[in-house]
Amino acid sequence: MLSAAASRYAAFFRLPDVTRLMVTVLIARMPIGTVNLAMLLHVHAITGSFASAGAAVGTCLGASAVTAPFMGRWVDRRGARAVLAVTGIVYPAALALIWAAHPLMLSTAAILACAAGAGAFTPPIAVLTRTMWRHRFADAHQLRTAYALDSVLIEFVFVAGPALVAVLLAVGSPAVAFGAAFVFGTLAVPAFATSPAPRYLQRGPHATRRLLGPLADAKLVGVYAAIVLLAAALGLIEVGYPGFATFAGRPALAGILLALNAAGSAAGGLVYGGLHIALPLAAQLRRLLALVATALALQALVHAPFVLMAFAFVAGIAIAPTLTVTTMLIASRAPARYATEAFTWASTSIVAGLGAGNAAGGVLLQHFGPAAVFAASAAVAAAAALGARLLRN
Repeated sequence: MLSAAASRYAAFFRLPDVTRLMVTVLIARMPIGTVNLAMLLHVHAITGSFASAGAAVGTCLGASAVTAPFMGRWVDRRGARAVLAVTGIVYPAALALIWAAHPLMLSTAAILACAAGAGAFTPPIAVLTRTMWRHRFADAHQLRTAYALDSVLIEFVFVAGPALVAVLLAVGSPAVAFGAAFVFGTLAVPAFATSPAPRYLQRGPHATRRLLGPLADAKLVGVYAAIVLLAAALGLIEVGYPGFATFAGRPALAGILLALNAAGSAAGGLVYGGLHIALPLAAQLRRLLALVATALALQALVHAPFVLMAFAFVAGIAIAPTLTVTTMLIASRAPARYATEAFTWASTSIVAGLGAGNAAGGVLLQHFGPAAVFAASAAVAAAAALGARLLRN
């Protein structure tokens, strides 16, 4: 099985532009793994308040979630050039103001305004990448491999980004770490715009468009609902791991658990992308969500740190394949006129789910401990699996 998967990957990377596109996507997505953490630490160093720092990151994410669908609709109607030009200027400018907040003597309110600007004008690299893969590959198996590798790259960014921030904090300061994040944020649009990616971005045919866009399609709404629930389950474990580490008296364990979970997801994504699976996508989603729920439930039974480390890796294995399948479902069900906007609603669903999971996890952790957080995570994933049974193949 592994040799067959390796052969498929070798053939995939021999296709025109694929290697260069993957490198471009990795560079352009590094802000995802660096900006939020570096911003949290940098704003805390300036204001002395974690509440203000958390508000800055939350404001940035919230603004991004709100504006992303509008950007996606603009891209579908007018193309990506204008959106990339505007976001490529405003986003790094807003980050630069936050970076220089101390010498500029910006107030907390001004920092929050800059964070809102950065979020509102975050370059839509992630959704453009998914749209680009959709147009690049007509073959369903090649498209699945592309989306699987795309999920793996995201997991890599979530591991490498925080690790880089940690190293820069060790040798420098929060300002140095945020400076590196600013550089990645500045390079994202130029790297994407000068790559072969734009030539694969196609605008859909001129056709009647509904006000709600993809949200008027019940088949897509069902996929978004599954994404929200899956993201909420992941948001819960993002709180559960630090909570477990704190209760165990080993704060550093939190980062290890999160990294192991991401590593498990990347490993699962690599294996999934190299397989030949004939099962319909909706059926795959139901089974994968059931696997996620089962693996998450095991964590609620664990009390030993080293056992949880193993289970964190196992719990991650089905995550990237599940996200790959949801992306494939959106790509196959969204009409061409909503190609980009459909993916932006997926991103908004992820942000909404993560936020809800983080909030609920904090309450559960405070009153019932980490086991309750892990149990709730499994329950939410199980609800997603049950709801996915309503999706038609």
